[in-house]
Order: sequence, then structure tokens, then C-alpha cells
Amino acid sequence: MSQPYIEHVNVTVRSPERAAKLLGDLFDWHVRWEGPARDGGRTIHVGDERTYLAVYTPPETPDQAIFEKGRPLNHVGILVDDLDEIERRVVKAGLIPFAHADYDPGRRFYFLDHDGTEFEIVSYA
Repeated sequence: MSQPYIEHVNVTVRSPERAAKLLGDLFDWHVRWEGPARDGGRTIHVGDERTYLAVYTPPETPDQAIFEKGRPLNHVGILVDDLDEIERRVVKAGLIPFAHADYDPGRRFYFLDHDGTEFEIVSYA
């Protein structure tokens, strides 16, 4: 049996189109699939050939409270080769990088997307 890995994470967003565009712009990911969700909502799968984020919106406008930090998701960690390039893309998207740190074995920073989901961007290069 091959080593298990996380194939996808499903995150609720206000606009799956906006979220998919941001993820594509930041990480050079592409839309793998898009369409109706099983409950009448809409989902877009954006990532690479192996893994992706499913950005989902329910049929009714989501309650603002679900977008509070840490409810229940703390952050999504994305491993990149060029931390500085991704930070430039984050800033270009109008988002604010924070909590920069160098630690053994790498470097990292965080940002909140348009819906308040926190991303940790890390590089071991």
C-alpha cells in the first residue's frame, strides 16, 4: 500500500470563484473540477494533479460566524520553494502577510484570505 497523504481539504468560502482565482494566482494551481455540491451548494477543486483545496459555498449565504479564525480550522499549511515570490503574490492580491519567522528547518509567514481563512506558507529551501 502506498503512503497515505491528504488528497484534499474542503473549505467554506463566500465565493468559490474568487477563492479559486486567488489560489491559482498565488500557487500556479488550476481548476481540476467545478460544479454543484451534493447539498445544492457549489464547489471548485483547485490544486495540482495530486492534491487540491475544495472551495465550497452552501446554497444559502453562510453565517458570518463560520468565518471566525479557528472555527474550527486553525490554518492551512502550504509548502513552497520560493517563499519570497509567494509573499509578493500575496501582497499583489491585496492581502497582508504577518507572523514571519525563521525556524529550524525553514521559514514561514501567514496571511488571511478574503474569507478570513488563515494560510501558513512555509519553505524548507
